[in-house]
Amino acid sequence: MEELLKQLMGKKVDISCGTNAIFSGEVVDIKGGILYLRDDEERVAYVSIERVAIVWEVKEQQTRPGFVS
Repeated sequence: MEELLKQLMGKKVDISCGTNAIFSGEVVDIKGGILYLRDDEERVAYVSIERVAIVWEVKEQQTRPGFVS
């Protein structure tokens, strides 16, 4: 899992650590078995890599001006 997360460095991901524990953010570092995720508010979450069950790479949604119908 650590090698996969290193490949995602600098990308936005969603991380699942169980049934209700989901974390979102940009992978900013991996040290000593800890994943560092930065969210949109510049807060950093520290996640134990051994607890990570699922990783989704987040695709940036393009916003378009105007109304959505």
